[in-house]
Amino acid sequence: MIIKMTHSTLKDFNKHNEGFMVTGRIIPKYEDSIWTYTEEIFEEPYYKQYENDDIDISYIYEREKAVFLYYDDNISIGQIKLRSNWNGFALVEDIAVAKDQRKKGIGTALLKKAEEWARQNNLIGLMLETQDVNISACLFYARNDFKIGGVDSMLYSNFPTANEKAIFWYFQF
Repeated sequence: MIIKMTHSTLKDFNKHNEGFMVTGRIIPKYEDSIWTYTEEIFEEPYYKQYENDDIDISYIYEREKAVFLYYDDNISIGQIKLRSNWNGFALVEDIAVAKDQRKKGIGTALLKKAEEWARQNNLIGLMLETQDVNISACLFYARNDFKIGGVDSMLYSNFPTANEKAIFWYFQF
């Protein structure tokens, strides 16, 4: 069951933010107006954990924002955080699935809910950003018909993750 976050489910926000092993990176290439990519596997994988998003209760009230939570037997095991973006797309600010529940279709179900929400809000598609070192996320978006729309090699230059590239993915309706 996927429901929009309310005051009573606010306690489940960020519950699913668990790390992952970085085993390599994707290497995007833009040629003849087409994005492709290859994969590079690292000799020494490492663990990465994202910081928790700050919760803003406006995501409960404002029409241009939403957080949806995925529940199984009344236990929250996934979430997707969305907002209308200036370019007419719904921006997926965060998507997370509990580590032991990954690869079971929950992320895809959350993306479908995001698509439904975006269409109800007359948006033209979904967009998001992830890092080149998050191979599993990149492959997940590609499997769900997202296309690379751009790469930013400077976005993280002021952080310890300066070697990572931001990859922007789009799913246009």
